[in-house]
Amino acid sequence: MGKLIIEGPARLNGAVKISGSKNAALPIIAASLICDRGVLLENVPDLMDVRTMIDILNSAGCKTRFAENVLSVNPPEKPNTDIPYELVRKMRASFNVLGPLAAKYGKASVSLPGGCSIGVRPVDYHIEGLQKLGFSINIEHGIVTAELGERPQEVLISLPFPSVGATEHIMTTAAILDGTHTILENAAMEPEIEDLANFLNDMGCKVFGAGTRRIEIFGVEKTRECTHRIIPDRIEAGTYAIAVAATMGDAVIENLQVSHLVALFDVLRSAGVEIQQIDETAIRIKMNQRPQPVKVQITPYPGYPTDLQPQIITFLSIATGTSTVSETVFKSRFQHVDELRRLGAKIEVNDGTAIIYGVENLSGAQVNATDLRAAAALVIAGLMASGTTSVNEVDQIFRGYENIVEKLSRLSAVVEYFE
Repeated sequence: MGKLIIEGPARLNGAVKISGSKNAALPIIAASLICDRGVLLENVPDLMDVRTMIDILNSAGCKTRFAENVLSVNPPEKPNTDIPYELVRKMRASFNVLGPLAAKYGKASVSLPGGCSIGVRPVDYHIEGLQKLGFSINIEHGIVTAELGERPQEVLISLPFPSVGATEHIMTTAAILDGTHTILENAAMEPEIEDLANFLNDMGCKVFGAGTRRIEIFGVEKTRECTHRIIPDRIEAGTYAIAVAATMGDAVIENLQVSHLVALFDVLRSAGVEIQQIDETAIRIKMNQRPQPVKVQITPYPGYPTDLQPQIITFLSIATGTSTVSETVFKSRFQHVDELRRLGAKIEVNDGTAIIYGVENLSGAQVNATDLRAAAALVIAGLMASGTTSVNEVDQIFRGYENIVEKLSRLSAVVEYFE
C-alpha cells in the first residue's frame, strides 16, 4: 500500500473539475449485465473500483472497452454466471451483479462481498428482496447462489432501512422480470438511485418513482441499445468543498450538481464558510477564519451523507468551540478518529456520536488510512496541519477519487505519492 506525503499548512486556491460519480457508475455498470444489445456509458471515472466492476463484467463474458472515461459494454456470447471470489472480495458493490445475472440467465453464484471496513453492512435486505422476487437462495462456503423460480405477478417489498445497495439491486433485478410488477417501499432516495433508474429506462425498462420512498418497476422482456452519461460525483465535490474550507482557501468547484449537496452546504454555511453559487454546476468556496462549532446528524439522503462524515469531523477539529457529529447510518464509522488524534485533534466518540473539541491547529504526523473516506479525511488533515504528514496505506483512496494528486496539485497543494 502506497503513501501520500503532504506538506502543510496549505491554502487551496484555483479551480477543480469533478469527475463522474463512483457510486452511480458501479450499479449502472452492474446493471449493464442485463443488456440485450450494446450500451455506452459516458463520464465514467477511472477508478480502481470501476475497473474491478469492469473485470466482473468481463468474467461474466461481456465484451467491454474503457478509454477516456467512456465504457462500452456488449452482452456475452457465452455467459459465465459464477463470479470468482478474487473479484467480488475487493468491493461491496460487486454483490449487485447476483440478481441481474440470475434474472437474465436463470441462475448465478457470487461470493459474499468485501469492501471498506466501516461497520456491519449485511446483505440480508438484498437476499430477502430477491426471495420475494421469486428466487431461491442457497448460501454455502461463502458463496450465494440465486436461482429463478416462478415469477410472481405482483410483489411488495418494504425495506426495513432505506439501503442504497439493496434498492439498486432489487430495482435492477426486477426490471427484467417480464410480467412482474414490483413495488419497492422505503427505498433509498439518493441521486445515484435516480441515475440508475434513468439508465434502466434508457435501456427500455419501466421504472417509476426513483428519488422517492416508493419505486414501481414493471418487468420487461428485452432491453435496447442506449447511451447514458453518469452524473457528477457529489461525494468527491463535497470532499473538495470541505478541503478548501478547512485550509481557509478560495476555490471554484466545477461540474457538480449543486442540488445534490444541500445538506453539506447548510452545515458549511453554519460553520462560517462563504458559498457562492455560480450556476447549477459550479460553486465558489471561500473561508478565512476557523470554523464555528456546529452539530451534524448523519442520515440517509436528503440528509447529511455518511460518506462525508470523516471529512467534516476533520474540518471541525479546528473549530472555535465544541461540535458534535452523530452517525445514524454506520454507527461504528469512526476509525479515522484515532488517526486524527495523532495530528493533535481532540475528539471523543460515545455511542455513535463524535464530540469534537476544537483546537487552534493540527501538526503533521504519520497516520494510517483505514478506509476510502477516512483516507480522504486524513489527506484534508494533512493539508491543514503544520509540517509533514504521511498518510500510509492510502491506495484505497484511488477507489473513489480520480486523479486526486493532480487535482490537489492544481489547487496549490504540495502532495506527492510514493508506492
